[in-house]
Amino acid sequence: MSVRDNPPPSRSRQIANILLLVSGVFLLINLIFPQLFGPKIPQVPYSMFIDLVQDGEVARAYVEQDQIRFQLQPEEEDKPGKVLSTTPLALDLELPNRLESNGVEFAAAPPPRSNWFTSLLGWVIPPLIFVAVWRFFLMRGGGGPQGALSISKSKAKVYVQDDETKVTFDDVAGVDEAKVELEEIVEFLKNSDRYTRIGARIPKGVLLVGPPGTGKTLLAKAVAGEAGVPFFSISGSEFVELFVGAGAARVRDLFEQAKTKSPCIIFIDELDAIGKSRSGNGGFVGGNDEREQTLNQLLTEMDGFAAGENTVIVLAATNRPETLDPALLRPGRFDRQVLVDRPDLSGRLKILEIYAQKVKLADAIDLKEIAVRTSGFAGADLANLVNEAALLAARNNREKVTQADFFEAIERVVAGLEKKSRVLNDKEKKIVAYHEVGHALVGALVPGGNKVSKISIIPRGMAALGYTLQTPTEDRYLLDEAELHGQIATLLGGRSAEEIIFGNVTTGATNDLQRATDLAERMVTSYGMSKVLGPLAYQKGQQNSFLGDGMGGNPRRMVSDETAKAIDAEVKEIVESGHQRALDILNHNRDLLEDITQKILDLETIEGETLQSLLNQVQNPDKVPTST
Repeated sequence: MSVRDNPPPSRSRQIANILLLVSGVFLLINLIFPQLFGPKIPQVPYSMFIDLVQDGEVARAYVEQDQIRFQLQPEEEDKPGKVLSTTPLALDLELPNRLESNGVEFAAAPPPRSNWFTSLLGWVIPPLIFVAVWRFFLMRGGGGPQGALSISKSKAKVYVQDDETKVTFDDVAGVDEAKVELEEIVEFLKNSDRYTRIGARIPKGVLLVGPPGTGKTLLAKAVAGEAGVPFFSISGSEFVELFVGAGAARVRDLFEQAKTKSPCIIFIDELDAIGKSRSGNGGFVGGNDEREQTLNQLLTEMDGFAAGENTVIVLAATNRPETLDPALLRPGRFDRQVLVDRPDLSGRLKILEIYAQKVKLADAIDLKEIAVRTSGFAGADLANLVNEAALLAARNNREKVTQADFFEAIERVVAGLEKKSRVLNDKEKKIVAYHEVGHALVGALVPGGNKVSKISIIPRGMAALGYTLQTPTEDRYLLDEAELHGQIATLLGGRSAEEIIFGNVTTGATNDLQRATDLAERMVTSYGMSKVLGPLAYQKGQQNSFLGDGMGGNPRRMVSDETAKAIDAEVKEIVESGHQRALDILNHNRDLLEDITQKILDLETIEGETLQSLLNQVQNPDKVPTST
């Protein structure tokens, strides 16, 4: 996709304009301050001037109010005397008598002589400078009557599709439902008469919402590629300026350009930059005049008296739909809201197939296994994963990307880079080994735990001294109470192993405790999984947020002290129950804990079939066979 803008001036034209501007400035300075570039007259003290007059060495003098220029007697008859200058004293009233008595010719300084060339420069150069400066601003503004004041000119770029860079729906995968919605928009643009003949109204706007990296901008480009119509692209932040009213003027200019090329598409990325609610949500008091005027103009252009009947469809993308103004989301403006969510297993596989075509793959590559291991990855994450695997292959001087490169790339994205410079002493390495094996043993037995695919005591990332890699076997959207209890027990497995082996605990379980406590609190306050408190929600209703978990501040409702104490007691009970379950599993499998830990201390990493054969030996303490 290429950008069609005004062609830049040639290099020679740019140089000529610069030379014209510089020469004009130089001549203007010369006219105003001619003494800057003329020969400088030596300056002497006034006392020396008086001494020279009395000694008869001054031939003539030109007296001005703030300067006296005088010429000395010539040393040789055929050469003029030296010219000097001095600054006179305002109270020296005897100067004319002194000059006359010493035979010095003196007079007032003659006015500067002007010639036709100087007069011509005085009349011609200023207009030339004005023209040069005006052309400079016109060039910077892109020409036209608004070039000199391009603040109000739209900065939208018009994209023209070509065969090499054209993006179509075939280049987008993992968001099939969104593609179906947008394919109908393409039909509106291609065959609008088919809909208008029966009285159907073409949608004015389509809002793409979803987490970052899911392909909202890519989908907009695909719509433009499929429809084959002009495509105006601009970011929401490009409307906002320091001067109030500039954003609204740019909105007007953008829609005027779009209406002249109807049917067309306007794509506004990061719509929340100008479309935030005017009601002051989030405790914000007051407003932003510039942003609100820009939003009001956008509302008017989309569905107001100035909207017109031109086929201009506005595509917009945001990952903060909860902050948008309700007037922007009503029918008649953004008629449709299309969710572009993270892909499922089949979607991830299709995305990997698209990006894998751009790199050289080894023969034994199983993209489905990679898709299984990348649950929760967005399209941008998968593109980065493929690129990271290719970089690893090239770094190791391989001609093709192998399966091992993909697995290492997944670990880099999930856990971070290996910290080979972070050397643990023997005691710390032993603690980390027992900690990670404790996670693995509990996770292999309790429900809700993902498949443990790797245990490592090699430090990675910013804080991880070791890690247990669990990969989901399928995409899950619902979890029952037993599975949540199992996840809490798995999180506390590392701390429980430290208690059993060393009799004390370390700071290595900080993140595990935080995550376990948060999950237990959500079970009580959000999911209604408390027999004591009942099926009630004690958490404030949170709007869907694609940035973070939306848990900022204290999310609890206003509750009584007794209820707050009951909530804290229930959270503590759930966490302690998971802790005790982890202790029971590890105590029952103490020998296996010791065996796996010793192996990982020797190898530093255990994965694959070796790990699975060891974890298959884990026994459930609740199902101990009784002797007869």
